Amino acid sequence: MSQVQLAVSTVSARSSRWIPPPGLSYKPNFDAAIFQDGEASGFGVVIRNNGGEVMAALSARGPAVSDNEEAEVLACRKALEFAADSGFTELILEGDNSVVMNAISSSRMFQSRLGHLYSDVNCLATGLPVLSLSCVVRSANSVAHFLARFAQCINEDMIWLEESPQPALEALYFDAH
Repeated sequence: MSQVQLAVSTVSARSSRWIPPPGLSYKPNFDAAIFQDGEASGFGVVIRNNGGEVMAALSARGPAVSDNEEAEVLACRKALEFAADSGFTELILEGDNSVVMNAISSSRMFQSRLGHLYSDVNCLATGLPVLSLSCVVRSANSVAHFLARFAQCINEDMIWLEESPQPALEALYFDAH
């Protein structure tokens, strides 16, 4: 039986730094980028444990999108798919777009032009044993941001398992200190 808590919380005092998840849970952070040529987007996902160690990370090129909201909800879907495919459960999903994070927890948004995407995200979320959502400030989401920007340089998904992704080493360093 799945337990899904789809209410969005904001990190206490809107911390400007990434905060490790409690206990044995994992924290996937995701972000999206829209490339200037407008013909593609990029998605970045990093999943870390309570020690701040990278368990898995992804940089992926996505389709052309019409706006930031569409890019972010596609990145959210990619993050949930990646976490599920990698076998992670007990997730605290973090993103920095408050519109998207709030829409995921609201059935009202399923009537919007992106309703089919929000419905996909909701369906994926209900398939995970534990899920809570948090909206964070951009600086607390910098590793995912760097991975999303890096997607402009690749043609195929890049995945890192239990190793720090080279394109985001500096951001990981700042999160740890």
